[in-house]
Amino acid sequence: MGLKSLPKKSSKPTTPAELSASVLRTPDHRFTKLPDFPYPPKYIHIDGEQHGSLRMHYIDHGASSSRPSVLLLHGEPSWSFAWRTVLACLSAAGIRAIAPDHIGFGRSDKLRHREDYSYAQFVNWMTEFINQLELSNIVLVGQDWGGPIGLSALARQPEKFSAVIAANTLLPNNQPPPAGIADWPGDLVKQWVDTVAAADDLPVADIVAGVSSTALSPAVMKAYDAPFPDASYKAGALAFPELIPIDESMPGSDENRAVWQALEQWRKPFVTAFSDQDPSTAPWAEVFRHRIPGARNELHTTIDG
Repeated sequence: MGLKSLPKKSSKPTTPAELSASVLRTPDHRFTKLPDFPYPPKYIHIDGEQHGSLRMHYIDHGASSSRPSVLLLHGEPSWSFAWRTVLACLSAAGIRAIAPDHIGFGRSDKLRHREDYSYAQFVNWMTEFINQLELSNIVLVGQDWGGPIGLSALARQPEKFSAVIAANTLLPNNQPPPAGIADWPGDLVKQWVDTVAAADDLPVADIVAGVSSTALSPAVMKAYDAPFPDASYKAGALAFPELIPIDESMPGSDENRAVWQALEQWRKPFVTAFSDQDPSTAPWAEVFRHRIPGARNELHTTIDG
């Protein structure tokens, strides 16, 4: 399904019945018998003044030891299911891997309205997650939105992290090269932002399949749709694109520049692992390698195919 075929945003006013609850929770039965995903769910609760206690889901798999813990952060419109093969590989190597679902995604609670989400709030939630689990010696793996959220959390508490792997991600700062990307965000990102802004639903599994290098089975497609019984659960997925700070007046632009300043002091390992077929994020790999001291002399890779 192409971007132009997304359902248009409805002008129908919200009824009092729809406002009866600000938090939605996907029924557990939606997550039974997912392919290659035997991981038992775990939860923390994050308290907030506006919405009360929010339940945040995560996978915690592998040996707990003095070795680093790998924190796997998913992007849009995915969830921890995307890391199922990586979780298995890390566990086989004796490494603890932790894969949370951002609020609004996966088995985590969903807020009902798009305006309930903000870039800063996603960073706050991730910071609280790290603190509640008392994580340290963290290897951050950030894909897509997992990158800016995870890197912002790192900038707040760099002492808790030991290395970073940036995979098909970005940290928009609206600065010219070499500090940023020329002519960013470009037509592809703008089209995505504008199309989702006008929609009131997202074909989540179709979007994931559309950017996958291999065909997804019906069971895997069903798993990507599992968190969202209907469009009312997708406010977070619909909100994410509009939160990308594509110009310097938007929330997150100045904050990202501050994160870049923190990363320019980062001398621990920083590795880029970008695919060869993602034009929307590919240019950021060079910016990471240029600006971050810890990225120098590392074994960066390009993932073929």
